[in-house]
Amino acid sequence: MATPRFLLPPEGKIAPRLTALLVPGFLALLAAGGGAAWVTRQNQVHTRAVVHTYEVEKAVLEVRRVIEEAEATRRGALLAPATAAYRQGYHRAAAELPQRLVTLARLTADNPRQRDNLAGLQLQLGALAQRRAETMALIERGDQRAALAAFRADTEANSMRAVRFLMNRMAREERRLLAIRDQELRVTERAFYAVLVLAAVLLAALAVVALLTVLAYTRDLARSRDATQSLADSLEEMVAERTEDLTRANEEIQRFAYIVSHDLRSPLVNVMGFTAELEAATGQLGALVDSVEAEAPQLLSEEARLSAREDLPEAIGFIRASTQKMDRLINAILQLSRQGRRQLAPERIDVGQLIGQIRDTLAHRLADADATLEVTGMLPEVISDRFSLDQVFSNLIENAVKYLRPGVPGRITVSGRREPQRVIYAVVDNGRGIDPRDHARVFDLFRRSGAQDKPGEGIGLATVRALVFRLGGTISVDSNLGQGATFTLSLPLTLESQRPEGQGKNE
Repeated sequence: MATPRFLLPPEGKIAPRLTALLVPGFLALLAAGGGAAWVTRQNQVHTRAVVHTYEVEKAVLEVRRVIEEAEATRRGALLAPATAAYRQGYHRAAAELPQRLVTLARLTADNPRQRDNLAGLQLQLGALAQRRAETMALIERGDQRAALAAFRADTEANSMRAVRFLMNRMAREERRLLAIRDQELRVTERAFYAVLVLAAVLLAALAVVALLTVLAYTRDLARSRDATQSLADSLEEMVAERTEDLTRANEEIQRFAYIVSHDLRSPLVNVMGFTAELEAATGQLGALVDSVEAEAPQLLSEEARLSAREDLPEAIGFIRASTQKMDRLINAILQLSRQGRRQLAPERIDVGQLIGQIRDTLAHRLADADATLEVTGMLPEVISDRFSLDQVFSNLIENAVKYLRPGVPGRITVSGRREPQRVIYAVVDNGRGIDPRDHARVFDLFRRSGAQDKPGEGIGLATVRALVFRLGGTISVDSNLGQGATFTLSLPLTLESQRPEGQGKNE
C-alpha cells in the first residue's frame, strides 16, 4: 500500500525556502542599518557645523564687547582722570583684544568672506588703538587738557562706525550660514526618521514571515504524526514507513528552527547596536537644542524642539522594544529546537516519585498561591526518557499554578492508569479554565488563551506537545471557562531506544 504523503512537508525544501525568503530581507535590513549609520554621521557633521557657527557668533560678540569696553573706559578716564578704575579697565580691555582677535581669526579661517571682513576690522582697529593709546598716555601724564583736545580732534566716531559695520556684516554672515546648516540638519532628521521606520518595518516583516513559516511547518508535522497514530493499530508496515518520513521531516524542521534562531540574531544585534548609536546622537542633539534655547531661542523652531525632545526618543524607544521582543522570540524558537535534537535515554521511571520531586521543587510557589499538589492512587511506572517526562509534568503543573482562579484555593491532582500497551496520566486543576474554542490553539507555538495577564511567551504547552510526541504519545485538554482543566497524556508503556539516522551531525 502506498504511503500517503500529502501531510508531510517537502523533504529537503525547508532550509532553501527559508533562505530564499529571508536573504533579501536580511540584505535590506543591513542596508537600512548602513543607512542609519550614514545618517548618524551626517547628523554629527551638521551638528558640529551648527555648534561652530555659534562659536563664531560668540567670538564676534566678545570682540565687540572688548572694543566697546575699551572706548567706554577711555571716555570715563577723560571725564574722571583721578579714577584709577577707568584706566585699569582700559588697559585690561586693550590687552584682551588681541587674544579675542586671534580666536576669531582661528574660527573663521575656513570662510573667505569672514577672513576679508576680519582683515578690514583689524585695519580699522590698528588706527583706532593708536589714537586711543595716545589719549591715554596724555591722561596718565596728567595733561587732561591736551587729552581732551586730542579726543575732540579725533575721527574715532567714523572708525567706530566702520568697526560696527564690519562686525554686523560678520554676524549676518554667520546667521546666513546658520540658516543653511539648520536646513541641512532638518534634511538629515527626516532621513533619520525614514531609516528608523524602514528598519522597524523590515524587522517586523522578517519576524512575521519567520514565525508564520515555523508555525506552518510545525502544524504540518503535527498533522502528519496524528495521521500516523490513527493508522498504527492496523497498518504496521505503513506506520514504519510513515515514522521514517516523519523523522526526516522533524530533523528538517529542527534544522530550520536553528537557522531561524541563528541567522535572525546577527541583523538583530546590528539593529540593537545602531539603535544605541542613534540614542547617543539623540542625547547630543538634545543638549544642542537646550544650548540653543538658552542662548538664542529665536533661532530654534518649535518643530526642531519637538523633534529632538519627543519624536526622536519615542521612535528609538519603539525600535528598542521591538528588538527586545524579537530577541525573546528567537530564544524561544532556539529552546524548542534544542529539545527536538536531544537524544532520548529510556529508563524505568517511578512517576509517583517524580511528581513528589516536582512538588518539593515548587513548594514555595504552591504556598504563595495557596495551592496543593496531590497524587490520586498509584501512578503506573513507565519506561521513557526521564528528562523529557520531568519537563512535561513540570510545565503542566506550573501552568496550573499560574492560572488558578483568584480567591479560590488551588487544588491540583495527578492520576494515572495502565492499558495493555500504554499508560494514561491526567493532570487536573480547579483554575480558571480554557475556552473550548482554544483547546487546539493552546498547544501552538506562541499562542495563548484567555486574558494575557500573566508573563510568558506561549511556548510552554508547545514544548509539552513536542516532547510528548517525541516520547511516542499524545496529549489533549478538556476544559471550560471557570471549571478548571484536565490535561490527558497517553504514552507508550516502553519507549524504544532509537536514534534517527544522521541525528547529531552538524549540531
